[in-house]
Amino acid sequence: MEGTEMERADDAENDEFPPENRLEASNTRLVKAGIATIPDMETLQQCVAYENAHQNRTQILRRLQWKAEELREDEE
Repeated sequence: MEGTEMERADDAENDEFPPENRLEASNTRLVKAGIATIPDMETLQQCVAYENAHQNRTQILRRLQWKAEELREDEE
């Protein structure tokens, strides 16, 4: 692994924005930003699991679904 790839892997492990920080923000704009900055499917899956277990808000789950579609498109 090159240095930058290794740094990104370390960043993913030390994510400063776990699901509770991304989805439990004080206002809707911050939640939207938290979702928009999800970097990968693993983080997205953690956010979906967190949302299902804690709030289960349809609007947030819909946004997470849109983000999943976006991430899948980026993989192609």
